[in-house]
Amino acid sequence: MKPLSTFSLILRDVWSGLFLRDMFCEFLGTVLFLFISLSSVLLWPHAGPLSWDSITDEPLPTLDSSLACSPDPLHVSMAFGVSLALACVCLGEVHLNPVVTLALVAGLRVSPWRAVLLVGAQLLGALSACSLLLGITPTSLKSNLGVNEVAPGVYLYQALLVEMAVTFQLVLCVQAAAHPKSAFSSVAPAIIGLSVTLGHLVAIGFTGCGMNPARSFGPAVLTMNFHNHWVYWVGPCAGSLLAWLLHDLVLHPRWSCLGDWVTECKETLLKDLSKQSRGPENHMEA
Repeated sequence: MKPLSTFSLILRDVWSGLFLRDMFCEFLGTVLFLFISLSSVLLWPHAGPLSWDSITDEPLPTLDSSLACSPDPLHVSMAFGVSLALACVCLGEVHLNPVVTLALVAGLRVSPWRAVLLVGAQLLGALSACSLLLGITPTSLKSNLGVNEVAPGVYLYQALLVEMAVTFQLVLCVQAAAHPKSAFSSVAPAIIGLSVTLGHLVAIGFTGCGMNPARSFGPAVLTMNFHNHWVYWVGPCAGSLLAWLLHDLVLHPRWSCLGDWVTECKETLLKDLSKQSRGPENHMEA
């Protein structure tokens, strides 16, 4: 019974009205962000990429597939960046990305227990967004719902490095824009949206641009296509942790070395365990 008791105390510690609101915002924000952005990946018949006419005078090729050719990268990149920025403006300090939550956990800004629930809300939001998109899309346009796939000719290690790089710049941008002393904190959503747009412009040709495991997870589950899916978790998570290390240990050092960080992690964990061992009565909300 001890594991169940510990789990109950953990839930009591994180479960509050304010945290439930945070979870709902993560869910709703992810639904809005991914529904709008993934809609841009669909290509309607006779509506080729915006840049098609500018690169050739030939008519748009027609195929049996609803995707006659790839959607315009600029079109998709702008949709992802703008939709994320607007979701952040509407809902406030939301993550909408498991690797952003991971960086905050590593920086001891969010407890691991809360992070698990927040990531769960993000993944549920991704599934809901893809289900909604699948439900309203005409049958003739239902393709792969924007499943991330490594491009032909791109080796897996190259795809992994690209995902690491674009996620690194995104998480570093998030941390810099959200820093209390940042001169750009008031326009953080716009800056983060630009970072997402930039990442897509760079990575779409290599991997379709994951940069967000929730974004990759939703379409993969709905289409049951998990080919090389691990790339879209390992790459972004590694990039996120590298960005955290650079920001919190070099650019805006909170610890003099990793040893100090490990010490604080242990102290925080012991404090949490001590709080739990005192029983449920000490975990009631004020």
